[in-house]
This record gives sequence, structure tokens and C-alpha cells, in this order.
Amino acid sequence: MSLYRSVMRLARNPGTEFAGGDDHRGYTLIAPLTADGLLDEAAYAKTKAQCSVRRFAPDEDAVEGRLARRGDRWFFDYDSDDSADDEPLHRLGEHRFAVGEYVTVTDEDGRPLTYKVMEVTPV
Repeated sequence: MSLYRSVMRLARNPGTEFAGGDDHRGYTLIAPLTADGLLDEAAYAKTKAQCSVRRFAPDEDAVEGRLARRGDRWFFDYDSDDSADDEPLHRLGEHRFAVGEYVTVTDEDGRPLTYKVMEVTPV
């Protein structure tokens, strides 16, 4: 089981203020991946405490959180005592973390935004 660092940057999101994307806005995720780049759910159960996320944007301080799961739903959690800050991930268990792939994250305002995987490296 191996942990990987995946960097996702905001892709083009037509109909939003990010229609052209924004390379300075995104997430860095530390999580276990299978050989084909999917989240390794069995390894996640053993490495949950090491699975983290860092949200970055030029107009705000970086925010540290964790990758969490309730049932089949994955989300980024920034405060374990407050579910209002959770950012759900659309069908995360089905997404490949490989350069060029896309992941949808619902932001704190409830908007689903698409991010492009730009880097995947072993930790």
C-alpha cells in the first residue's frame, strides 16, 4: 500500500467566474491509490490518519484538512466538529488520479467545480 500526493488545479468551469480555470487555485491530496490510480479503499481504512488535503487559493490562506468517508460518500473535512465546512467529492471512488484526469469537488458555497489532476507522486 502506497500513499500518493495528487495535485489538482481548477480547470475550466463555464458559467462561473472560473470559466478559464485558475492554476493558482486547487487541492493537494495525500491518499493511497491502487496501481491503476483509483483510491485504495482497503488501504484507506489502515492509513486514514495519514490521508490529508490542503486547499490553496491566491486570495485566502491555505486550509489543511483530511480525506473522510461516510458510507459511499467521500469528502474533504476541515473541522471534524463542524459538518458545514465539508466539501463533497462527486463519485470519488470511481475517479482515476492520473495526470490529465478530472475530479469534481463541491465547494463551501455548494457549487460543483471541476479540477484537473496535474501531478501524482509517491509520498
